[in-house]
Amino acid sequence: MARGDQVAEYRSKRDLSRSGEPAGRERGAGDGDRFVIQRHDASTLHFDFRLQVGDVLVSWAVPKGPSLNPADKRLATPTEDHPLDYAEFEGRIPEDEYGAGTVVVWDTGTYRNLTEQQGDRVPIAEAIDDGHLLVWLDGRKLTGAFALTRMRGREQWLLVKRDDEGADRRRKPAITQPESVLSGRTNEELAGE
Repeated sequence: MARGDQVAEYRSKRDLSRSGEPAGRERGAGDGDRFVIQRHDASTLHFDFRLQVGDVLVSWAVPKGPSLNPADKRLATPTEDHPLDYAEFEGRIPEDEYGAGTVVVWDTGTYRNLTEQQGDRVPIAEAIDDGHLLVWLDGRKLTGAFALTRMRGREQWLLVKRDDEGADRRRKPAITQPESVLSGRTNEELAGE
């Protein structure tokens, strides 16, 4: 993952003095192991799935949110890398700004890279470049293995829950648990403030 200024695209899309979003001052150590999923009620409601890779959060927008049902395939569209300090961002992005709407930290925790090829561990950055990764999430709402796979010939990916002890075909936390794991607030509450 050749990156230069790792969050240049992020910064170019925003007026950070108006949006209130982090500027990207925090630095990571090594590959890191943090993940965050933010519920973002912008022009359309979606969930931003982010994995720490080095000094950035590599990000995908998931319109329907993660599912705990291994039979569900969730579309995941890559977005620009975000700075590490975005992992704790909650707030309201003003109208006329990129991503205008409300953002809450829907889930957060650590992840373990489980990606292997022919029995050898594949580094997470290489797995992303190759278009397939498998991670184990230890979050407050989500636990267990999730696969992200790029669809052939496209920039879109699929996010799929693996069938393990964290799978649950009945529970639908993306619908039934809209609140932040940090503040307890919902997007609707932030919009009303």
